[in-house]
Amino acid sequence: MQNIFEKKLLMLKPESLLISQNHARKSFDQAWLKSLAESIAVNGILEPLAVKKTENGKFEILAGVRRFKAAQMANLRRIPCVVHTLDGQNAEIFSLTENIQRHNLELFEEVNAIDRIIKKYDISQTQAAIKLGIEPQVLTNKLKLLNLSPDIRQKITDANLTEHHARALLKLSIPERESTINYIIENALSLSESEQYISGILNPKPIAKMEVTEKPLRKQSIGDIRLFYNSLSKLVITLKNSGINANTRKSETAKYIEYKIRIKKDIPQEIECQQLKIC
Repeated sequence: MQNIFEKKLLMLKPESLLISQNHARKSFDQAWLKSLAESIAVNGILEPLAVKKTENGKFEILAGVRRFKAAQMANLRRIPCVVHTLDGQNAEIFSLTENIQRHNLELFEEVNAIDRIIKKYDISQTQAAIKLGIEPQVLTNKLKLLNLSPDIRQKITDANLTEHHARALLKLSIPERESTINYIIENALSLSESEQYISGILNPKPIAKMEVTEKPLRKQSIGDIRLFYNSLSKLVITLKNSGINANTRKSETAKYIEYKIRIKKDIPQEIECQQLKIC
């Protein structure tokens, strides 16, 4: 990287400053900007903007876009700026590093900016981590958040949830994430409550088994056997009344009583099916 200390302080007109299309910050809290503008109107800009000179003579803002917007709202005629001599890649990395260190970016603004730099300049995650001053594993974990759907990312942003909320959601399957983020937001769960809720989804408690006490089998009596035989006899009578040729045969041995019901296969087609009921 070129020496970022090759810089000088200038008081520049607001119209000579440009916001880069590649700037990481995409959203601005208007109420916060208004409050900052009121402070700037009284105290001025306490920390200069970081800029670089472009080919057309304008100055591109590397860090301090919110201060610039607030200065415009306060109608400042001149804005203090530190001009850095940086090329395209180093300028973007410098800008993103400044915003990361100041915690100026929303979660997915930061993640998207890191991902864009890696793809745009074809550098590895490790190289990006070194340039941005981030631990490689921290950067890798941030990029994993892009596996969340755009809709879920937006809900996380709108609800001001943390990176830890987002990382916890990654543990779930894709179908489970949508219902879970909705539940977390609707019930205003804290981080610990959210993690506990997600843990419950991943490790559901087994349903307690109910002890079933088997009732001892009742000894069959002669009366039971006769009742069963009478039911079979009624069934055969019902079949015969329906036009079905059926008969039964009973035989006994020393240990068993055997009942056989025989139904002729060639049942006439015109016989309608009737519901058979054993009383």
